[in-house]
Order: sequence, then C-alpha cells, then structure tokens
Amino acid sequence: MAPTTRNTVDRLDKPSSYAASKNRRRKYNRDSDDADRSREKTPDFEDKLKEATTLYVGNLSFYTTEEQIHELFAKCGEIKRLVMGLDRYQKTPCGFCFVEYYTHQDALDCMKYIGGTKLDERIIRTDLDEGFTEGRQYGRGKSGGQVRDEYRDEYDPGRGGYGRAIAEDLGEDRDFK
Repeated sequence: MAPTTRNTVDRLDKPSSYAASKNRRRKYNRDSDDADRSREKTPDFEDKLKEATTLYVGNLSFYTTEEQIHELFAKCGEIKRLVMGLDRYQKTPCGFCFVEYYTHQDALDCMKYIGGTKLDERIIRTDLDEGFTEGRQYGRGKSGGQVRDEYRDEYDPGRGGYGRAIAEDLGEDRDFK
C-alpha cells in the first residue's frame, strides 16, 4: 500500500468561510425548489473562484481610507476597482472592502503577500471573492454595520469602541460606527 501524503499548505484559491456558507445556502435553496429546475445551470462557485479577480478585505479600521487601501494593494498589481464597505444606514465605513484586480494572478499574489499584514494597526484578512455585485457594499448586521462588531465584548478603538450589544448593556447611548 502506497503511503498517503497530506498537504501542509492551504490553497490560496480556496473558498472563504463566507463564500462556503453562501454556497451551502444556495445549494439548499436550489435543492428545495423543484419548480425552478428549468433554468440553465450556472457555474459552480468554486469554478468562479478559480478565475476570481476580486478580493474581500476584512478587519479594517473604520478610519482606514480608500487611499491607504489603494496604496497598499496596488503593490501586487493594477487595481481595476475598489469598493468600500459601508454601514447600511449611516453610509460610513464599517470595516471591509472589495478590491478588484485585472488578473487572477494579481489577486492570488495579494492574498499571499498582503493577507495577514497590518494596516492602521489591524491585521487585515483577505479572501478570494466570486465577484462584487451592487448591494454587497453594505453591512449585514442589524444596526447596518458588520455582524461580528455587534457582539464584540472588548474595547476596540479601531472598530468604533465597544460592540453595540455590550454598549446597550452598559447603558451607553452613544452612536457607534
């Protein structure tokens, strides 16, 4: 019997946790909807990631500017488009963005060299994304911002102080970004 080998290095073009959960919901909805079987087959989301040129960038400070992001990410290739994530109600930055490159290789290089580095004293996270569509630039939390920020229990000045749930428990009536 031949020995089996295991990869110790993660693939850069693997789906992010967000994309994987979105795909699971999509498959569940597709399987449960028998009446919609007549539509033509769309490419699998993993196939889309093999050619993806868009990156999701998370864990940004609320005070990071588009210029700072552009300056850092342009080191890996020419940027086609940069879309800042905004609070759905206040239209202020809420800690994420989408960076679209012209080539898939530039996006992979960016994940390799820039993912996990610090920007504004925060370690940023980069994931391949299947592509930006209008409406995704807004936060998905109840308050209009990021879902994770609402349940933070530590003070984080880069993300706007305490999480909204903790602030309500403390009786603070401040407006958190």
